[in-house]
Formats: sequence, C-alpha cells, structure tokens
Amino acid sequence: MLTSPSRVPRLVVAAPSSGSGKTTVATGLMAAFAARGLAVSPHKVGPDYIDPGYHSLAAGRVGRNLDAYLCGPELVAPLFLHGARGCDVAVVEGVMGMFDGAAGEGELASTAQVAKLLRAPVVLVVDASSQSRSVAALVHGFASWDPRVRIGGVILNKVASDRHEELLREALEAAGTPVLGVLRRAPQVDTPSRHLGLVPVAERRAAAVEAVAAMAAQVAHGCDLDALFALARGAGELPDAPWDPAEALSTPPAAPGVPAAAPAAVPAAVRRPVVALAGGPAFTFSYAEHAELLSAAGAETVVFDPLRDERLPDGTDGLVIGGGFPEVYAAELSANEPLRGAVAALAESGAPVAAECAGLLYLCRELDGLPMCGVLDARARMSERLTLGYRDAVAVSDSVLAPAGTRMRGHEFHRTVVEPGAGPVPAWGVRAPEPRVEGFVRQGVHASYLHTHWAAEPGAARRFVERCRTS
Repeated sequence: MLTSPSRVPRLVVAAPSSGSGKTTVATGLMAAFAARGLAVSPHKVGPDYIDPGYHSLAAGRVGRNLDAYLCGPELVAPLFLHGARGCDVAVVEGVMGMFDGAAGEGELASTAQVAKLLRAPVVLVVDASSQSRSVAALVHGFASWDPRVRIGGVILNKVASDRHEELLREALEAAGTPVLGVLRRAPQVDTPSRHLGLVPVAERRAAAVEAVAAMAAQVAHGCDLDALFALARGAGELPDAPWDPAEALSTPPAAPGVPAAAPAAVPAAVRRPVVALAGGPAFTFSYAEHAELLSAAGAETVVFDPLRDERLPDGTDGLVIGGGFPEVYAAELSANEPLRGAVAALAESGAPVAAECAGLLYLCRELDGLPMCGVLDARARMSERLTLGYRDAVAVSDSVLAPAGTRMRGHEFHRTVVEPGAGPVPAWGVRAPEPRVEGFVRQGVHASYLHTHWAAEPGAARRFVERCRTS
C-alpha cells in the first residue's frame, strides 16, 4: 500500500483519565494491525519513555514521542510525518486525560491539542467497570467539550459481562456514539509497575513479548479492526513537510538570542567522530531523533550496555548517557569497575559527555552508597518524593550542548536526589516550581536532571559533534 506521507491513516487513542486502558488498547491495536501485514507507525503524546518501548515491540518500528511542550506545537506534525514515513497506518497513544496538558498552560501538550495538530480522529477508551447508562453522559461531555476534537468512537474497557455490555451499548446508541470495541477484564495483559510507572521492555523482554501478544489478541477479538482502520483513513491531510534531521541542522534556530549559523556540508574526508550511546536495561530512554541528529551532524553512533560492556566502544570521542533506572541496577553498575574507570578517564580528557537524569546519577561519586563513575563531586540517593513536571530552562554557562543564554524546555521525572543539586558551574537556571540553578558543567561534561528534546534545538547535536572533532 503506497500512501502519501501527508495522508497516512492515523488515529489517536485517548481516555477520560489515566488508568482507563490507553496503553493496552494502543499497544494491542498496533500489534493487531501489524499482524494484518500493515506497516504501523507508533507514537506517544508527551515525554513518556516507557510506553514507546512496548509500542516498538508491538509495531516492529521505533516508538516516537510527540510533545508540544518540549518541541513546540509547530513541530508535532513534522515529527509525526517523519516517524510515519512509509507506513500504512499510525496509532498515537495519548497522555493522562484527553484534555490534560502542561500545568497552567491550557491545552498545551494535551492529547486533544495533538489530535487537532494531526487532524486525526480520536478513539476514546472508557473504563466502564463501575457504570452503565452514565457512560453516555461521560462520552457526550468529552465529545462536546471542544468541537474541533473529533471523537470517532468508543472502546469500552473492563466490561464485566454480556449484560453489562448490553446496557453500555444501549446507552451509547442513544447518544449516537459508535462502539468500536468491548474489552473484558484480562489480567494477562497487565504489566508490572514500580516507582516511576511500568517496568520497561528492556528489563522484561520475554514477559513483555507475551504481554504484547495478549494485548493484540484481546484487541483483535474485542474490537472492530476494519472500522478502526476506516476511521484512521478519514484523517485530514496535513500541509506540513516531514521533519528531516539534516534540514533541521542547516536551519538557524528561531529562538531569539541563540547564536547559530547554517553550517556548510561536512566534507566526506572529514573523520566521523564516534559517539557512544548508553543503552541496555539500565538506560532505556533516548529520543530516536537524538541519534538521528548526531548522525546527520557527522557522527558515528554506537550503542553500548554499561551493565555488560567493560569498555567504551572503540575510538569513542564523545558519550551520551540518557535516562533510565540506574537506581535499580546500582550494584551491577558499580561492579563494572573497568567501565566506570573508562568513563571517568574519558571525561577527564575533556571529551564531551552529555548526561540526563539517569546519566547524571551514573556520573556521581556514589548512588545509594555504591561507587559510580566519580566524574561529579556529588552523591545520589533514592527519595520518597516524586519530582515531576515540565521546566523552562536557560543555559547558565557555555557547554558542549549550548551557549550561555540558550533557552530550552525540559522535563523532570525522578525519585532520586543529587547532593549538591548543582555544581560550581551549573547547567541550567530553572524558573519553576521555584527559581533555582541545576546540574553540572565541567570541562566537556554537561549533566542534569532535565530531559530535553534536541529536535527543538538541533544546535545541541551540532555543537556536541563539533566538540567531539576538536577535543
């Protein structure tokens, strides 16, 4: 099936609230479409980095995030079209309740906003476990709240019995909302959770494969796949061009006060520096666009696993350590002393090192009393308190990622504390929830709790790779 990128069939899976079953339905739908031989493009609204792992498993294609806060509303459709190239259908899983977005920012970063930006119909997943006729009032409220959001149908989740289903269908028929699926309670599709949500795929690969297969079977049995695909085909045409990492690098940033010039093409004879990307079960989070931007900027990216590899990839010129769960694997990371030494030596040489959240913890002297890399004069520990939210940040000093004064948006999500929270040269100044400085800049190291999306500031990748060439 050949489909114009701007007309790729697509739908958004939303819900009235978290816990309604969005992930089960979206992941199962991706897998069920893929089982029909369709090329499926998986997407997730917001900064969540765990659900896309299950999406990738279901679709056989990298899961991508669509975040109107981190990247700006203007990049949502281009990034979507980039990820959906060559696909027959795209499924977008929403975040929280359909109209919930960034705190105090109206609809910004909500599922509803992304659905409108994508001109995509919405399938509303409703947890019907404690209601019958009232479901019609609930759905009517969501369907009428914003007329620009088109709810194309409902999937009823956690339906108790045939009689319960009959009552729900009668109520929704009277309300004029199509029922596109009915799912019974199914414990086998449940995925285990812990302090920051679902356990990532990389930590439970075999069990995750089984769970995704169960989701696909449940959705295929309980949902009208033909009707859902027909709904997806009714999505409006997008006028945007697909995002392209090379083009993004050649375009000066729109943000005021950020110096950058459109670079000339890198000559073929120029050495491609090696950028090592931390991966494996302890470091499961990285936006796919980061590696694509690094490659477009002229780097060779190589993934390694800090739990198993005792040395960095051959010829490593720079290191990127994204998010994940080092606190879960602190003992194993600490036991890999050869790699910890190699990371410390690389940082000491002045080579560029970019670390976010989990990477920050790994660079500390210790984590929960266990020795880490010792690159930063700081200690990390687990905390009772969850730190969560979007952040507006400005670079306090020049670093391998940005010149001083660069404004970027980030996201924090952790149950750990680093003491001190900032080095003598901090990485970012953050305005909310209270004004503070955060993170560490030292030689070529940039380490911070903030997750940022480089598609919003491609200059970060360009600057990092240039530093790799010259360090």
